Amino acid sequence: MTVHLNTAGAGLMPAEVVDTMRAHLAEEAAEGAYETELRHADVLEQGVYRTLAEVLDAPVADVALFDSATRAWNSVVGALPLTGTDRLWITPYEYAGNLILWTELRSRTGLRIEVVPLTSSGDLDLDWMRRNIREDVCLVSVPHVPSGCGIVNPVEEIGRILAPWPCLYLVDACQSVGQLDVSVRRIGCDLLTGAGRKFLRGPRGTGFAAIGARLRAIAAPSFHDLHVAEVTSAHRYGIHTDSARRFEYAERSGAAVRGLHTALRHHLARTDAPDTGQHTRAAVRDTIDSLPGTRLIDPGTRHASIVTFVCEHLHAARIRDELTSRGINVWVAQGNHTPLYLPGQGVEQAVRVSPHYYNSPKDIESFGQALQEVIR
Repeated sequence: MTVHLNTAGAGLMPAEVVDTMRAHLAEEAAEGAYETELRHADVLEQGVYRTLAEVLDAPVADVALFDSATRAWNSVVGALPLTGTDRLWITPYEYAGNLILWTELRSRTGLRIEVVPLTSSGDLDLDWMRRNIREDVCLVSVPHVPSGCGIVNPVEEIGRILAPWPCLYLVDACQSVGQLDVSVRRIGCDLLTGAGRKFLRGPRGTGFAAIGARLRAIAAPSFHDLHVAEVTSAHRYGIHTDSARRFEYAERSGAAVRGLHTALRHHLARTDAPDTGQHTRAAVRDTIDSLPGTRLIDPGTRHASIVTFVCEHLHAARIRDELTSRGINVWVAQGNHTPLYLPGQGVEQAVRVSPHYYNSPKDIESFGQALQEVIR
């Protein structure tokens, strides 16, 4: 049986999620896609939004669905009115996909980008943020947990620092929703994005955002689809909602959305202890650290269930492939996917191990034995 330690890529979907999606597709094949959508409108148009709002601790009106977290991020951030007088703060842990958009916006608008420094431990320098925040800081972008290393950034404390200021606060929560307690209300952010496929154990092709009212009031999406807009003449159209759904596109997979809804409900029904993931992560970390020739990429003082390491004499892809042949799933973290941090640590590629609550102590023992065989 495969030991899956690649939840940061995509978690294993629960049987209920798979069953929901299969049943939906079977209905579409037998009776028609529109007819199936109408039959399940209570979930597709209302239930999934309410459940996602509960998971994120956000108002239902703030919740929107997308086909990926990247789509969510680009759809919202790309709609913001930015100028050359604006300053953006990012961190060294910014995801490359987000950084591409920031680079495009800088070339288009003249936006000034500044990188928040780190302390000697690798934590974000919150004192620097307190000293340097000004009225012209218009945006602050923070990944809750980067994909290339397991640090947990203090998004709630950053929210308290920023609260008195007019800047918009954006949080990439792709790797935290489903494994950490994530509360939009406590964070105090204007945008939080995530993916269904990772620690929530939903299907690929699902993403979401919580888009606050303050951000929605100033954003100008380039397009509104017909589920939220109505053409009133040859030259005019009206929008019949001010909720976050005006950032969505109407076309989507009903099977994927219902699968996401089932995954969200499964997540809310979990009864495992909150620190289960931390114990598993500690076991993975200790296993790697005990082996000669390995170096952990482990900045910061608080960590999530992502453990990244390099080996002196074996490429990361070789380790992944050798472990795969032994029934252990891990993944390769590309240094240029966290380009402001990992290359500076001498990392072009690293092995990323990301357990979840469904991994047992026996799984970690099997991983350790296999890794020892591979790198000996």
